[in-house]
Amino acid sequence: MTVLDIPPDSLFGLENLPYGVFQPRGSAPRVGVRVGDSVVDLAAELGDAVFAESTLNPFMAQGRGRWTEVRQQVTELVRGDITDTAVFAVDEVTMHLPVAVADYVDFYASENHATNLGRLFRPDSAPLMPNWKHLPVGYHGRSSTVIVSGTDVVRPCGQRKTPETDSPVFGPSRRLDIEAEMGFIVGVPTQLGQTIAPDRFAEHVFGVVVVNDWSARDIQAWEYVPLGPFLGKSFATSISPWVVPLDALEAARIDTPAQDPEPLPYLRGQEKWGLDIDLEVEWNGHVVSRPPYSQMYWSPAQMLAHITINGATASTGDLFASGTVSGREKNQRGAFIELTWGGKEPVKVGNHTRTFVEDGDEISISATAPGTNGTRIGFGEVRTRILPATADGGQEE
Repeated sequence: MTVLDIPPDSLFGLENLPYGVFQPRGSAPRVGVRVGDSVVDLAAELGDAVFAESTLNPFMAQGRGRWTEVRQQVTELVRGDITDTAVFAVDEVTMHLPVAVADYVDFYASENHATNLGRLFRPDSAPLMPNWKHLPVGYHGRSSTVIVSGTDVVRPCGQRKTPETDSPVFGPSRRLDIEAEMGFIVGVPTQLGQTIAPDRFAEHVFGVVVVNDWSARDIQAWEYVPLGPFLGKSFATSISPWVVPLDALEAARIDTPAQDPEPLPYLRGQEKWGLDIDLEVEWNGHVVSRPPYSQMYWSPAQMLAHITINGATASTGDLFASGTVSGREKNQRGAFIELTWGGKEPVKVGNHTRTFVEDGDEISISATAPGTNGTRIGFGEVRTRILPATADGGQEE
């Protein structure tokens, strides 16, 4: 039998207990929980076939009562003796995408980020569009290109056009960017025509991951008028492998910033769903930004309410992301287009300077939040390396 060693300063202590899908060498993927630097095989220890599945979806679909019950069971389990064969070192297993992503929606919920981009793109106009403070602005992404941390991303190709040219050209993106975000995963679905009020958020959302929503800014700039993001966004969205359950975030819940004008009734709720989460962005191993999620204008509960207010279904495995998290200070900007002010202010990355992401660069985004009893909990990281464009897609016209 094994007694788990959990250092007192671990970001993965009893206050956290995130779920993921792991694969030991020579075995099939299954559901585990992270405790310290170990992964506990829940199928082996709890004897429930739902944890022998290769995604969290069947477990998430069981609902909040079951989530709470299992969390209590796991807490008691990891405090005692665990079967030796059910414990694995984190660095000796392969982590998989934790959920089968049913649908993907990305929001634009940071007033700081939206204001910065408005100033960059529309310097002679108001930075925020007239609708921005009345609803959580978002777009539907591509669920099939959501990938887990550690999966390389090939530089995308597409049409680009600069203001100085008369017609577009085709080729690899020259302004490849990141977006440091948090993502929320739906567990309990709805039927067509049903809505989810903000105060019912916790009945439907299972947990939270770190997101890097990759963006090809030059492709996006040419294509997005009039229907919005398409190829500049759909090539890859990276997420962290560990899903932190909502129950682990009780100590991180705060009010959102003051919302003026007051949102319409369907976006109002009594419960606090602002979140005190600190993100950290590394570029080739060097920290370049620390975005604070606490400054996000729209809460995830309001985002989910807006997704479903027209009767659209929420499905088990739906992922909706916050949009870029940016603070008021320059070193809190969660996208490189902001951090380098459109490429005009290069950032020092070790012995080099960067404006946008280059081939071979590695980006890591991590996050932590307050836990109970004065602890901190971790979400892990989403780490991705950029590969050159493929030969057939990378040739200029």
